[in-house]
Parts: sequence; C-alpha cells; structure tokens
Amino acid sequence: MHAEQHYLAGLDLTGRRVVVVGGGTVAQRRLPRLVAAGAAVEVIAPDVTPAVEGMVDAGELVWHPRTYADGDLDAAWYAIACTPDAEVNAAVAAEAERRRVFCVRADVAEGGTAVTPAVGEHEGLLVGVLAGGRPRRSAAVRDALLGALREGRVPDHADHAEPADAPLPGVALVGGGPGDPDLVTVRGRRLLARADVVVVDRLAPRELLDELPPHVQVVDASKIPYGRAASQDAINATLVEHALAGRFVVRLKGGDPYLFGRGFEELIACAEAGVPVTVVPGVTSAFAVPAVADVPVTHRGVAHEVVVVSGHVAPDDPRSLVDWPALARLRGTLVLLMAVERAGEIAEALLTHGRAPGTPVAVIQEGTTRNQRVVRTTLGVLGKTIEAEGVRPPAIIVIGPVAGLAAELPSPSRS
Repeated sequence: MHAEQHYLAGLDLTGRRVVVVGGGTVAQRRLPRLVAAGAAVEVIAPDVTPAVEGMVDAGELVWHPRTYADGDLDAAWYAIACTPDAEVNAAVAAEAERRRVFCVRADVAEGGTAVTPAVGEHEGLLVGVLAGGRPRRSAAVRDALLGALREGRVPDHADHAEPADAPLPGVALVGGGPGDPDLVTVRGRRLLARADVVVVDRLAPRELLDELPPHVQVVDASKIPYGRAASQDAINATLVEHALAGRFVVRLKGGDPYLFGRGFEELIACAEAGVPVTVVPGVTSAFAVPAVADVPVTHRGVAHEVVVVSGHVAPDDPRSLVDWPALARLRGTLVLLMAVERAGEIAEALLTHGRAPGTPVAVIQEGTTRNQRVVRTTLGVLGKTIEAEGVRPPAIIVIGPVAGLAAELPSPSRS
C-alpha cells in the first residue's frame, strides 16, 4: 500500500459501531482515542489486558469474551483486526471487505483497507501523519509538528525530522500527570518519542500510547484497584530485563513517580542491576485534580497546610503508617489518594478524633479526563455519599474548608 493510495479523512464515529477484534496491547493503544471520539466500541477477544478490562468496568466499551466469528462486523462502520493470529486478522479483513467496512489490519497494513496515522493533539488541533508504511518517519514528523506548535514556531524540514539525540540507555521513570495527555511534561513526551519499550499502568494517560510508533513494545503493568495486578517484583524485573538487553525503557506512570507511585522502588531495582535511570517528575493528581474542580488545596486565610495521605489501608489496619488522630486535629486540607473503598472508615476515624461532621468534602472522579465528575458532600456523610453516588476509583478526596470555596464563586466560575 503506497502513500499515494491513501486518502486522509476524519471519521465521525459518534454513536457508530466500531468493532475491535483483539484485546491485547495494540487494542489498548487504539481504544482510548476511539472512545474519546464517541464511538460505540465493541471488543471481541477471549482475553483483554487489565487496562482494557478497566475501560469495560468503567462502561466505556463493551467486551465480548470469545473468539471472532464471521458476522461480527454486521452494522459496523469501522473495524480493527489486532489479534496475534494472522489467520483471524485476515478473516476479519475479508469480512470487512465483503461488507464494505473500512478495516485496519494491525499485523499486515497492506491486508486492510485503512491505516492508522501517527496522531497527536495540540489545543484542539488533531494532527495525523501518514508516510507510506514508514511508521518511524510518520511518528518523527508528527512529533516535529507538535513540537513546533507547542513552541509557537513553524517547523523547519519536518519531513526529515528524527529524534534529536542519540538513543538513550537504561530506564526513564516518567510521570504522566493526572490523566489529561496535555498535562504530561515536555520532557516526558520527548522521552516517550524515543522509547523502545513502554511499561505502563492503568492511571497513566492512555491516549499517549496511541502516539507511539508501531515498533514500540507496550507492556501493560496495570494495577486495577482490588483486581488483578502485575506484582511490583515482576515490573522491576521487566524494566531491568529490557534495559540490560540494550533497549530504552520508559516506565510511564500516572501522576508523579514518587508520590505513592513506587517509583523509588523501581529506581532501587535498576540501580542494583547497574541500569541508569532518568527521573521525570509529573504533575501530581493530588493537587492538579482538585484544581480543575475549583478546589485550591491552600487558600489565604483558610488553609495553611495540606497533607497528602494514602488511603489504601484502613485506619485500624496494623499496616497503616498514618497518625489519624494527629490528622484529625489539623485545621487545614487533607488530600486522600486510593481511598474510595475505605472513605467511610477514614471519615469515622477523623470524626472520632475531633474533625467536625460538617467539614466540606470534594470527591473528584477521573479528574482532568473527559469522564470527570465532582461530588460535594460533608465528612459526616462521606461514606454514604460515595456509596449512593456510585463513585469508583480513581478518585481524589479533598477534606477541609477549601473544599467548600467553590460555592462562593459566581456562575460560571471561569470562561
């Protein structure tokens, strides 16, 4: 399939059936942008990655846990064949041809009727680049164009662009920010563009995976709360193994690597194996997510302190390292991460040790993403409110007077 055979167009998939056959890392990379486009996505695969399972649990798409069968593309507008079985992919492409459904075949581009461009976004502008089956070149041009747009300049010789520096050794621990892909740091994007392997968890900005060239190996290390997870030892071993094999590995994490992200554990494992590590701090969800929900974690005359607390274990759990009585005596802001399941127990501990039941609380689910929602309540009914509202992880819980400041804003609060 040559470049001159491609006709680049934007598809309006809102509410239209899109079928993805395969539930592995290729599907994981393509699904977020399809969901963001409003497509009615159905995945057909016996198994899916934890990240895809998380999208299913969140109601973003439908999963049929079985193998592909002829007829599955009935009423579809678009299809992607991305199983590890070439015969299955060929069968999907053949059915798509018969039904006149445009189909991307991930293993053999020439076997489909559509190809996926190297895609990126900048301030509402969607950039897509095709380079006639040369994915590294299309990704390099895409990165050059986006870099030029972000820096406010016109790109020079972008069609010859390549990553500026020589290949990097070792591992980069990259903080991906709170969820919105635009909130990853410039340095984080640059290192992602140079990765050979990306080890990613569920809370990292998933749209960034769709920007990776096809040759990049994506390893799903998703940690779905209270579900299946890759053990930390296995993640550490994966980073070291790929780095010692001469590959540049980016460990893409949600938020900041060192704020309840186990980033330092991964640095220790790499250091013990003699693997060099680059640490790229990220915008932490502890402060960024409240900010987009009109909750400043500090405010003059209201809060002079802010404490970030992990809620992954209950206050009475012997493993807890948190001094809950001391936190209850504070007058400032408490930001709870990983606390949805134990919010009621945490609230009870704070109330028992002196926090007022009427203390304002803001719960922000999936902050900075298109699925963000904010639930405002008080400490005395926090557990009941979370249950009644069906709040699910990931969510940030902010406790303190600052959580009630939004009520004082004129409407609308901002443009």
